[in-house]
Amino acid sequence: MSPLSPQLSDMLLPLWLSLKLAAITTLCLLLFATPLAYWLARPSSSNLIARVKIMLMGIIAMPLVLPPTVLGFYLLLLLSPNFALGKWLMAHDIGALAFTFKGLVVGSIIYSLPFYMQPVYAQFLRIPKSVSDMALLLEPSRLRRFTAVSLPQAKTGIILGSLISFAHTIGEFGVVLMIGGSIAGETKVISIAIYEQVEALNYDMAHTMSLLLVLLGIILVGLIASINRQVNEGSLTTTNHSPPKPKSKPKR
Repeated sequence: MSPLSPQLSDMLLPLWLSLKLAAITTLCLLLFATPLAYWLARPSSSNLIARVKIMLMGIIAMPLVLPPTVLGFYLLLLLSPNFALGKWLMAHDIGALAFTFKGLVVGSIIYSLPFYMQPVYAQFLRIPKSVSDMALLLEPSRLRRFTAVSLPQAKTGIILGSLISFAHTIGEFGVVLMIGGSIAGETKVISIAIYEQVEALNYDMAHTMSLLLVLLGIILVGLIASINRQVNEGSLTTTNHSPPKPKSKPKR
């Protein structure tokens, strides 16, 4: 076997794990955080709901101000078998999530949630009221209004939020270190691998892996900047998509 093979494996396996974690995290955010952002952006029907939304938005924003190690520490405690959630997971044969890839996914979703929510929420707020009123008049189904009208109008924010959350997950360190540790092929993502290479004074390997992240970061930043420019120019804030037309009754 070539002497370069172990080194190549040590570099590519953490990179693949990081890309896999970022992709799954972004997909999960697309599925559940997009409807949540839509609900938060909609006008509140009562003062109670408005207060609940404000409180929920504050909770979602907590990862922006908390140090990653603090967030990771409390998530580690929450997911451990000694606490209520961990005990419930063990009792239902789901298993403990601490120091597993599934646990990394849970932690990454929580940590990247505000980075996805902000552009998506802002884009839903930009939907013209006339479009929302027309859709409400012509389409009684809430699900249909969401999928056929609101989602196309907010596609720029969704794309932007997906890119930001993907890039943010790639660069995670504190949260993944606290929740997952460094288990090769399971929780050892590329940021952890770089840290270990630096600790071992293997600067050549650390430089190579860091350079890969720099190149990936340049690509992602370029895409994010391009979409931001289009948003600022207003080329994608509104679409040509019109509300669904009412079904015409068949002529007799």
